[in-house]
Formats: sequence, C-alpha cells, structure tokens
Amino acid sequence: MNHSFDRRTLLRAGGGVGLAALGLGYGAGAASAAVPTSKRFELSSVDSHDLYRNRALQDGTVQQSFAFDQTNRRLFVAQLRQGSDSKSGDLCITELEWSTWNAIGHMYLTGFGHAVSIGAQAVGTSTYLWTDVDADTSGYGKRLARFKYVNGTTLAASSSAVTKRTPVSTAVRHTCAIDPTHDRLIVRYLPSGSSVHRYAAYDLTAATNGDFTTRLVDFVEPSAIEAANFQGYTAYGQYLYCLSGHSNTDDATLWSVDMNTGGVTERFVTGAGSTLSFREPEGMAVYTTAAGEPRLFFGFASGDTTNQRLSNVFYKNVLV
Repeated sequence: MNHSFDRRTLLRAGGGVGLAALGLGYGAGAASAAVPTSKRFELSSVDSHDLYRNRALQDGTVQQSFAFDQTNRRLFVAQLRQGSDSKSGDLCITELEWSTWNAIGHMYLTGFGHAVSIGAQAVGTSTYLWTDVDADTSGYGKRLARFKYVNGTTLAASSSAVTKRTPVSTAVRHTCAIDPTHDRLIVRYLPSGSSVHRYAAYDLTAATNGDFTTRLVDFVEPSAIEAANFQGYTAYGQYLYCLSGHSNTDDATLWSVDMNTGGVTERFVTGAGSTLSFREPEGMAVYTTAAGEPRLFFGFASGDTTNQRLSNVFYKNVLV
C-alpha cells in the first residue's frame, strides 16, 4: 500500500470550555451527559495511507463527502448532481466496490441539500443513508433525511420513502455523521439567528427512532474551525474530527476536538495527496476494519477538468 507523508508543522491548541457553558438555551435536551472517554487518532506524527486515488464517480462532479457501511462493507460518495444548480439540493450518491474502489452503482436525490457530511447505517443487508434535506436558498438542508439506498433510482425529498428528522427544533440547518463503532449520530447544526455552528451527539438507535431528547454533548464549533474553509467532519469515541482547506493550495487541515470540552486537541496541516491536481479537501469518515483496526479517513477531489473530477481517500490508523 502506498504512503503519503504528512509534511507540515503541528499546532496544538487547548482551552476546552466546560459543558456548563455550552449547549444550553437551544431547546430541550441540551448537554445532559458526557461521551465516554476514548483514545484519539494521532494526526501529526504518523504517516497517512492511501485507500485509493483517482477513482471516477458517477457524475464526475466534486465529491462533497463519503460514508462507510462497515457492517455490509460498502462505501458511498456524495456529490452535487451534474447539470443541476448548486443551490438546488440535487445530489448524486455513488457506490464504490469495497476492494477495487471502482464505481458500481448510484442513486439520485432531488431537493435534498449540499451533503457536507453524510452517514451510512446498516440495517440487515441493506444500507440506510442519512443526509441533509429540504434545501434552503443556498442549497443547504434544513433537516435530516434517512432513506434506503436503492441502486439506479431517483428519490425526491417529498417521497414517502424519506424519513425526515429535526434534531434541534430551533436550527435552520442540519448535517450529520455516524460513528458506527460506538453507534452515535453526530449532528452539526446552525441555530436560528446565529452564524456559528454547534455540534450535538446522540445515541444512533434513539435517533433512528426519532428520539432526540437526550444529547450526550452539545458544544459550539471552535472559532478556529468556524473561520476555516470547512470541508467535512466525523467522530470516533470521545473525539470529533474536522477537515478544512481550499483547492489548489496546501492548507488542507485535520482537526481533533474533545467533545466533552469543546476544545481543539490537535490541528495539523496534512501533505497527504500533495501531488494530486486540483486537490480540494472533501469529506471525512471512520470505520473499524474486520480485523478490528479503527481508521480515520479524509478525502480530496482531484482532476483538471470541471465535471471530470476524481475521488481520493486517505486514512490515519494510530490511536493514542
């Protein structure tokens, strides 16, 4: 397996904020518990590994995010649908084969959102996807949607096959990620009247049943991340991981945040995929391999031609 070496200077930042000062005043179910302690992925002193490089996706547009169904061993990549206005909320979900990472299927979504982050949830041998839905005038979803992935179909946001959820009643935007190893749904939301995002963590089974009354944590997005060009997030155990950066630059940054304090634990500018053309950071996800190894994934879009962009995914696999 190829390696891509991280080559930039590490910046660590502390200053966590106590939960008593976070998560209150945004409706029922504000922070009432804590996420159990866990190890975190080391971002700076270990190599990044290639999962794959330069894989074609169904519509050739820039990948926005991706998610693994680690039970059924499937990978899904979300993109804006080719030919649709970026504010329409129209998406394409491309499924990649587990070992070759080549595209083997797709599904179109109409009127959903921007897919800054998505989640994949195994239900028997089926996969249910979580995305944002009911796009606002900027193309970002107001609520969350949960639906069964069905290859070769087109699903409208108004379809009865879509279950819609509003985890935070006062929020005007929602996205989510799934920690499949610890069965948690992580929600990034924008409170009404605010320009600052927040995060809340829920038990995945409860969330699936529409129960969002208990938030394990609820905290404001750290200001340094909020100020960066946000490109995705995921979570593993106690820690939230974020990705930021621009295309055609070398500012792709990995962040870890202690969800029990809301403080940045580690910030690292990564050189993974440094030789890629275009190289826009896009999307994060986690899974634990069949052999029991947890992995933190982060992605990049590549390719020199609009609507012929390619998908690239790298990962870290050392816990400290």
